[in-house]
Amino acid sequence: MAESGQGEITALLARWEQGESGAIEALAPLVYDHLHAIAQGYLRGERPDHTLQPTAVVNEVFVDLLRMRRLSLKDRAHFFTFAAQLTRRVLIDSARMAKSEKRGLGWKRAPLDAELAWLGGETAESLDLSQALNDLAEFDPIKTRMVELHYFLGCTVDETADILGVSSRTVARSLLFSLSWLRERLG
Repeated sequence: MAESGQGEITALLARWEQGESGAIEALAPLVYDHLHAIAQGYLRGERPDHTLQPTAVVNEVFVDLLRMRRLSLKDRAHFFTFAAQLTRRVLIDSARMAKSEKRGLGWKRAPLDAELAWLGGETAESLDLSQALNDLAEFDPIKTRMVELHYFLGCTVDETADILGVSSRTVARSLLFSLSWLRERLG
């Protein structure tokens, strides 16, 4: 993302918080393609018969944002962190709906990401991952944000470091710790 785009995102978030109706519409084109590519990459690792498409995931994130009238997002880092949480919520809600429709029959394993290949894409495992991430957030919210940004939004280690205002080495070490912690937690 270009430096001018970063400042523009922050300015649009401030205008949106002040109640300017067109701010979110101006923000959407600046972040939409990036969020779409992330959703597309994430969904590639899901089961082949997944009904959710990347465009639908991103659109759900924007619908959720539009519903939140009093939302205060300070800058692009806060926006992308919050978008990571919304993206995860959309995917978990979809998994819950599929689980309730199929009542848990016939799930197939599919890796979420090459580095998370030890965890399949089954609905029950997605819900377990969500709970494990919630548990990690109680232990260390920053590590959880790093996982969300890196694995769910597809940010590089450097981008994650930039968004969170920490060093790339800190992010790399924290991601290794978090993966190990999640593996242990999920058994």
